[in-house]
Amino acid sequence: MNFHNTICAIATPTREGAIAVIRISGDETFKIVGKIFVSASKNKDLSKAGTHTLHYGEIKENGETVDEVLVAIYKSPHSYTGEDSAEIFCHGSIYIQKKIVQLLINNGATLAQPGEFTMRAFLNHKIDLAQAEGVADLISSKSKAAATLAIKQLKGDFSKQINNLRQKLIDLLSLIELELDFSEEDVEFADRSELIGIITQIEEWTDNLIKNFKLGNAIKEGVPVAITGIPNVGKSTLLNLLLNENKAIVSEIPGTTRDIVEDVINIDGVRFRLIDTAGIRETNDVVENLGIERSLQAIKKALLNIVVADPTQDLNENIKHIENVISNSVEGSKILVFINKIDKASDGEIKSLEKFLSDKGLNYLKISAKDKSYLTEINNAIISTSGIGKFFEEETFAINQRHYQALTNIKNSIVEVKKGLEMELPTDLLTQELKQIMFYLGEISGEITTDDLLGNIFSKFCIGK
Repeated sequence: MNFHNTICAIATPTREGAIAVIRISGDETFKIVGKIFVSASKNKDLSKAGTHTLHYGEIKENGETVDEVLVAIYKSPHSYTGEDSAEIFCHGSIYIQKKIVQLLINNGATLAQPGEFTMRAFLNHKIDLAQAEGVADLISSKSKAAATLAIKQLKGDFSKQINNLRQKLIDLLSLIELELDFSEEDVEFADRSELIGIITQIEEWTDNLIKNFKLGNAIKEGVPVAITGIPNVGKSTLLNLLLNENKAIVSEIPGTTRDIVEDVINIDGVRFRLIDTAGIRETNDVVENLGIERSLQAIKKALLNIVVADPTQDLNENIKHIENVISNSVEGSKILVFINKIDKASDGEIKSLEKFLSDKGLNYLKISAKDKSYLTEINNAIISTSGIGKFFEEETFAINQRHYQALTNIKNSIVEVKKGLEMELPTDLLTQELKQIMFYLGEISGEITTDDLLGNIFSKFCIGK
């Protein structure tokens, strides 16, 4: 990318619509736009217009009107990119959009690369790298919860914490370097207890983000939920109830579901990826066994395992399956049991199952999956058991794989620093690991970058952003 060029691109989806937006940014913005825009007020010199002003007029080519438009003016440094910028609001004809872009290019602009507007915002210190990634996450968000996470990152909540910790390390390292300069005088500027305090603070912050990464990433992509149970307990009926459609085949014949069935629902702004699994039982059917194996894999990947239990069936079979789910669930995943078919089961059958679940400390809810009146209770149970409520209480989540890797590196360096402290090594011998921690913090915020890293991040953006 040549950041001395003035760039342009269509910022809205390139399809027919009522309105389209074309963005321009760079030193020659007002000169280039002025060549094709004729203001209704006859003032053609956009460089003399005030920033954040809107101008009505026409786009013209060789004296002929191409479209009636509005042009928004943003002057450096008070723009998204930090450069002189403009936005042309035109009619949403695909022909008109492409025609205006071509006129801008003919008059000196260059077509923007993917993410180039946001990269310029980063390079001009309007946002840091974590905030830039928040922009991409916000654009791709598919639920209220995912959008909330992205907005927090875009607003700089994550970055403020990083910069605060990084500055404390910089201050401490400066004192350590000062000690080295006065080593012959045996003067101590850096308080060892202060070092321990800062390392402890960074460690707690890092551990919390690493622990919550899986949940944060699940909120971004959709929380994986496996619906499991022995055959014919009503798993597919429950899925159909949640989806409000007949997605899965419902039959009285055991083993009907032989493969996993997936779909997505949104509950209270949170996206859940539901996986209806094959009933787990011993069988000689080769195809059904393949489905059962996939069911076990789904249990291991799920952050929430919903077990559908049928009290009218053998109690020991239900218990055996629940224990199987417990043993196959990964650390941090939750289990929710729906005691189904309560309209058919006796009080004794229900109470026997309830006693086992209570003894195990498992969340459960008594339902009839055929009855839509239970849907609100079912949704509430899914939200509360999944732990998503914690998301609204936590200040920060790491939702980016790049951030997670940097956090893991920080944790490894902290371990080395703590070993050095336990061995009572001289403070100056710990500086290398302290500098590594500072380096990895800077990687997240973008204080430290490479061209390859920036190219990889911004290439994933859409053109026009």
